[in-house]
This record gives sequence, C-alpha cells and structure tokens, in this order.
Amino acid sequence: MPRNLSAWPDSVINLAVMLVLIAVLIHYNKFLGACAVIVWALLIFFAYERRKCREKQFKEYCENVIGNVNDMMFYAMTQLPEGIVIVDGDGRLQWCNEVMQGFSAVTFQQGMYVAEFWDGLISDEILNLMPDGTEPAPEEGEYKVTARRHRETADGTIEEFDRHFLVKYRHLQANEDYPRMVVLFAHEITLYEELKVEYRQSRTALIYVQVDNYDEVTQGLNETEKTALMLSVSAILETWVAELSGFLRRVADDMFIVILERQALERAIEEKFTVLDKVRQLVNKKQIQVTLSMGAAVAEKNSSEQNISEVAEKAQAGLDLALGRGGDQVAVRMDDRTQFFGGRAKAVEKNTRVKARVMAKSIRDTMESSDVVFVMGHIREDYDAFGAAVGVALMAKKLGKPVYVVLSGWNDSIEKILKPFSKAEEYQGMFIREADISISSALEPMVVVVDTFIPKLVAVPSLLERVKKVIVIDHHRRSENTIKNTELTYLEPGSSSTCEMVTELLTYFDEKIRIGKLAATALYSGMVVDTKNFTVQTGSRTFEAAAYLRRSGADPVAVNHLFKSDYETTVALAKTEAESEYFEGGLVVSYIDRLIPNVQAVAGQAADSLLRVEGVRMTIILFQMKNGAVGISARSVGDLNVQVIMEKFGGGGHQNVAGAQVKNGKIFELRDSVTEIARAYIAESDKPIERAN
Repeated sequence: MPRNLSAWPDSVINLAVMLVLIAVLIHYNKFLGACAVIVWALLIFFAYERRKCREKQFKEYCENVIGNVNDMMFYAMTQLPEGIVIVDGDGRLQWCNEVMQGFSAVTFQQGMYVAEFWDGLISDEILNLMPDGTEPAPEEGEYKVTARRHRETADGTIEEFDRHFLVKYRHLQANEDYPRMVVLFAHEITLYEELKVEYRQSRTALIYVQVDNYDEVTQGLNETEKTALMLSVSAILETWVAELSGFLRRVADDMFIVILERQALERAIEEKFTVLDKVRQLVNKKQIQVTLSMGAAVAEKNSSEQNISEVAEKAQAGLDLALGRGGDQVAVRMDDRTQFFGGRAKAVEKNTRVKARVMAKSIRDTMESSDVVFVMGHIREDYDAFGAAVGVALMAKKLGKPVYVVLSGWNDSIEKILKPFSKAEEYQGMFIREADISISSALEPMVVVVDTFIPKLVAVPSLLERVKKVIVIDHHRRSENTIKNTELTYLEPGSSSTCEMVTELLTYFDEKIRIGKLAATALYSGMVVDTKNFTVQTGSRTFEAAAYLRRSGADPVAVNHLFKSDYETTVALAKTEAESEYFEGGLVVSYIDRLIPNVQAVAGQAADSLLRVEGVRMTIILFQMKNGAVGISARSVGDLNVQVIMEKFGGGGHQNVAGAQVKNGKIFELRDSVTEIARAYIAESDKPIERAN
C-alpha cells in the first residue's frame, strides 16, 4: 500500500541508532559487540528484502486494482442505466454517455443547447444564469423531470407516453482558470411513478346519495306509486354505478351508498355528474322533479393513517354541505379541497314549518341563558340583513335581555330606513358600531348572525372571536367557508329572504310578541328587495309571512319610498345599461369603472333591470368600490346558477342572486375573466341531457 513506503526511512534511522549502541557495546565487551554486529547485519538484510517485497506488492496493486477501477469507472459511465451529461455554464452540451443518448430521440452533438434535445432537463436557475437577480440553485441537488416520448405499439401505431426521471446535478470547476461545468445524472423512475399513479387512482371513494326532496315527491302517492318512483331512481343509479365499475347499496328509503375507485370518481367529475340530470327527469303525478344530493370523499393518505370511517365522515359532511346549498348537487372532497357540481334545480320551499317552530324554541332557550345579545348582518348591510337583525332584536327585547344591533362602517344602502329607527325612542342605544362593543362585564354573551354564514363577511369579524355562543340564520346556499362551532345554524335556501325566516321565527317565538309598524316595515322591505317585489324565489310561505307583516303594520308606501333613487343614481343606472354587452346564450355583462354614491345598489338595480330584457338569462355587473376592491353583482332568471360562478371569485349567494368582492382587482381584467367563466358555464348547462332509459 502507498502508506507503507514511508517505513524504510524509519528503519534506516532505527538501524543507525542501533549501530551507535553497538559501538558503545564493543568498547566495553568486544565479544558481545561482535554478536550485536552480526544481528545488526541480519536486520539490514531483512529490512532490504521486506522493502523489495513491498515494492512488488504495490506494483501489483497499481496494475490490478487501480486498473480495474478505471475499467469499472468507464463501464459505469457508459453501460450502467444512469444517464450522464456534462454541460457548460451556457447550457451547451460538452459530453454525454450512450445511456443519456438513449433517453432522447434527438442525436446529441457537442455544443448544442440542452433544450434542443431535451426541453426542461435543466433550468437557468441550476446553471446559475439568473438575469432577474433571484437566488441561484445550490451547488448540488436533485429534481424530477418528465419527458414526452413516442413508441410503437403492437398493432404498429405510434402513441405518446411519459417517461419520468430523477435528475441529480453537481457543479464542477477544477480551478478558477477553467470554466464552470454542470454534470447531470438522470435515472429513470417511470415504473415507480406509474405505480404511484396506479395506487392513487385505486384509492377508495365513498359517496352518500340522498333523494333530497323525498318527502315532497312522495307526498300524496300510494305505496305502489312510491315504489315505482324509487325503483326508477334506483335503476338510473345502478346503471350509472355499473358504468363506473362501482358498488351500490340502498340503505334507507331515500339514501344510497356508492363505493368506487378514485379513477371512477374522476370520470364522474369529468362528466359533471350527469346522473343528476337524468334523475331530475323523473316527476311524480304533481309534476314535481326528483332531485339528488351527493357527498363524496376519497381516501387521500395511506390506509394506516386514514381509515374508511374517516372517509365516511368527510362524505357525510359533503352531503350535509350539498343539502345546505339547496340540494340537487354534489360536494366532492378530494385533494384537500371541495368541489361542487350540479345545482341546476331551484331550492324547494318546505311545506312543513316544524323546523321553524323547533328553531324558534331553541333560539329562545339560548337567549334565556345569555345575559347580553348582539345581532349583526353582513358588511355593507342591505334591507334583508337590517330587517332580519331588527326582527331578532325584538326576540331578545321580549325576554328582557340587553340587545345591540352591530352595524358595519358602510351603511349607504340602508341610510333611509336607519334614520327613522335612530329617532324612535324604543330603539335608542340599540344600534352600535365596532368601537362601541363592550362584553367585559358579560358572563354569557351571544351573537346572532343574519343573512350570511361566511366569517369574513360579517359586520364585525372580531366579535366572532370574542364570543363563543353564536347562532346563524341565513337563506343563502351554503359554501365550504362557514362560521364554525355554532350553537345553532338555521339555513333555508328555499326561503325567499332572511326576513321571511325571521318573521316565521317571530310567530313561533311568542304569540304575544308585538312587532310594531317600524320593525314590520323593515322586515317587509327586506322581503321586497330579495324577491324583486315578490317576483323571484317566492312560495306560499313567503306571502303568508308578508301578510303577517302587513297585519302588524308594515307600510308598502313607505317601502316604495325607500327604493326611490335620486337623479344621479338614475343617470348612472342608465349609463351602466347602455354600456352593457350581450353574449350568446343570454348573458349580459356591464361595468361601473368610476366611484359613484350607492354604487352597490346601482349595480344591483342594473342587473335586475337588464334581466327583464327578453332573451336575457344571466346578468353580471362589475363595479369599483371605495376600498379599492371590485364588486360583482350577478342575477339569473333561475335556470342558471350564478352562485357557483361567484364562488370562483370568493363570493356566494343564491341560485338567482349572488355577488362577490375581489380585493385589489382590476375591473377590466375581471370582466374578461367573469365573462369567460359565465359563457363556459352557460354552454355546459345548455348541453342536451341524455334521456334516462
């Protein structure tokens, strides 16, 4: 070995020292000295022979071992299934082995750019070519790349497929006199990646399917008719599940369970769950459509980390979410996000008032156990939010509880109705702002949120963090982002307005409750606004609630006065309508790109007005707001669901009335984006539905 060559100089020193000692010994005893000289000579001979032997061993080592290492290195660089390529700092090829050549369909030539034979193999960041001044990549690392390649199949056709590679890189530079190089080592991992995809696609998907209007469609039917109707539903579902190679089992009169693989669920998503449309073709003898709601979830992690019961919980939560949005839709929980499909049918008004009566009692019990009640609607309150808040405040006053209606900082839309309340003696001190809130002395405070369920849209979001006891009353279709951990949540997408819901609650809350003319007018105005003067989203319960408010003193003349607009608003409305643009399918889009008073009300009025034009099915108005955000107001005649469009921009609402606010948005860019999404949605909705067998 190389390190043993240094033993000879050490031996010479030892022998020299021994020779000195022998000379001293000869001086005292010549016989012993002579013996020592003989031994010393033998040691010299032994050391010499050992040196020659070690030189011979080292020579053999160099010839055999090092030579074999060179052969091995050459073999590794040329024959092992590891592609090697060396490029210079500009990304030009300097050398590669045959394996790397085999990974590409292009013949490599020295000096060509990497992108010419394998686009995406290496980036400017790794080459340390960063013209934008960002941080370059480390001196070594690894990443994955995918190459699109072609191959010939057994029948002679050419098909495309993906090859996956794990690429490791390292920067090389012998010294400062030589240019920097980068060496790449590419190892194919296609089989591993395909196995990962196969495993992911085979994960279990669980779907809860419910006939969400079972009571309504079976009401008045005899057992034979009920059975025939549900057999038709079962037949459509069985055909759908069979096409997806899944398993279906009916577990209740109105409930089914479906088990699929993820790849089958993805096929259903691509088809937009057309099974909903097929079932909707079924009607009872009263011509009421049958509608389904579904909640689907997929096992995302390893089975050891997520069992089937957790998947079932997510699927059930998805079903609850779909039902809370009005039914006739699917909520799919996959890849840590929730997607919604369907929602074409209008939310059906419930004929029974049992839920309203139960909720009224529960709200009363919760209020009685509280020592102060706060009521708030959404930011930029409208007449529905304000009227509902006043109605809930009356409940708390009836129980003798301190009650406050918390208003946001923007009340332009309700300024006309707020003035008479501020002058009325019985409402003095009831309306407060965020700065006036004080709960330090309250042991059991509670908050009632009306006309919204989204935390960030309430008048004072911080109040939800300070008070644990929360009740939500709303008529909008539910979305994924909701107020969590509420004491009670009363959502009725089939109701025309939150004012209608609160009016019903008042009738069951206390038979002797006195609403008064002012509060009745506020509740009535909320219903008028959200129903577009009782023309949209109305049912028998809507008119019964309106009649109750009229008997309580609601003044339609005063309500009509609230909705009169000034000259500037009328001009702005006319200009907005004049600048509108019509698109095929019945879509009209317009915008207000300047700051004007009551811009939100103007946008809503313009959307409603344009919707009355013959052939128009959906209207969208974008408007510039004072805080720099862009508001969007959307309307439809009912066959198109504007809520799903507004949800893509962080908003929500009803099927035929919805809106959104986009912070720091550019109005013309948003107009193009909204128009594109709306047109795609209309085209998808207008596709002919395959008739059920």
